[in-house]
Amino acid sequence: MMKGWFKITLWKRVLLALFLGVIFGYGLKLILTRHGLAQGMDEAQASMLAAQWIDHWLSPIGEIFIRMIRMMVVPLILTTLVAGVVALGDPKRLGSIGIKTLALYMLTTLFANTIGIIVGLIFQPGKGVDLGGVEAHTLNAEAPTLAERFINIIPTNPVAALASGDVLAVIFFAVLFGVGILMAREKGEMVGKLFTQAADVVMNVTHIVMEVAPFGVFALVSYTMASQGFEALKTIAVLIGSVYLGLFLHAVIVYGGIIRFILGLPVMNFVRGMMDAIAVAYSTASSSATLPVTISNASDNLGVKKSVAGSVLPLGATINMDGTAMYLGILALFTAQAFGYELNFMNYVIIAVTAAVTSIGVADVPSVSLFLLAIVLSTFNVPAEQVAIIVGFILPVDRIMDMARTALNVTGDATVAVAVAKWEGELDEEIYRAPANE
Repeated sequence: MMKGWFKITLWKRVLLALFLGVIFGYGLKLILTRHGLAQGMDEAQASMLAAQWIDHWLSPIGEIFIRMIRMMVVPLILTTLVAGVVALGDPKRLGSIGIKTLALYMLTTLFANTIGIIVGLIFQPGKGVDLGGVEAHTLNAEAPTLAERFINIIPTNPVAALASGDVLAVIFFAVLFGVGILMAREKGEMVGKLFTQAADVVMNVTHIVMEVAPFGVFALVSYTMASQGFEALKTIAVLIGSVYLGLFLHAVIVYGGIIRFILGLPVMNFVRGMMDAIAVAYSTASSSATLPVTISNASDNLGVKKSVAGSVLPLGATINMDGTAMYLGILALFTAQAFGYELNFMNYVIIAVTAAVTSIGVADVPSVSLFLLAIVLSTFNVPAEQVAIIVGFILPVDRIMDMARTALNVTGDATVAVAVAKWEGELDEEIYRAPANE
């Protein structure tokens, strides 16, 4: 039986786990709630009992999986990025890759903002929404300014950055360290080989961790469905539908367009090759936590060589927030429609620019989009009281939308990695086009 299980392609096992998680989680919620009602509890008490039971038994399994893949993030970034810089052979090529990477990330974010605003204008998710019974929820923490984020990229202590999992700081140090190895020439060869071999070892450990993915995904999705269910989606269905549609359109039009028409590569090979990472991203709602799977999929299934995968993907996991930028644009229009603000073309431009800039580098801040929402809404002077009401309305189901946003972000990371690899001659098209990807 176990042999049969491992013969199934990992992405199919992950998708099966995701599907079963939805059924199991929602079914468990119904059973436990009815059991509570049979014991004389009211509906609120029964739902709370179900949530407590689910939290006790399912949350630890999902948390174990998340911790296992987070465990791999820092060693994977450090080893693959240093090995990737060493593999380039010439520090000037790093500049070429960096410029192309940043330009593509910024361009795709621009398209994401535009699509989000168009979807928000067409479907008007905030029109007719009743916010009278919403409990205001104020976020006390403040998001760091853009200047603070850039300054924090430079670690005062590289060891502390590694220990705390500060991804951008680790990337900065790893790039400098790799350049230092190249500049040392013969004296640095042994160190370069050490990191190259270490990167292979860490990737093998990542493959072991990925085998746990179906069980972790099952637990995470079960918990999400059991704790929230479908009832929580009814009052905010149009907003959720608008967000999912916008994300889907961006994936098909922008990412699909880049792969098919700019790069001349088959789109379905890309989708099948990245399915593990997309499913993990959807269940964990964390680009950084998904990074080990993203790098593994891009290298093993899409043929992106280490010199590109090790530099483009870690950077994308922290600065490429297409899903978040689009989400903020839709939420801004949702707020304007719900409270009756009249926006003009210049408002839309300012919203798009603000959402793009403020979404950079804050992927792992809890409720990240809700922190940023206050900044975006300030562009058309929404008072703090109304921001608190909007946050209170969205917060219960933010996770449902966050999962989809993260899946889009990871898809975008891989798209840019494939594009840069193709242009730099670092893409093994035989691996990309291989039938084995199916």
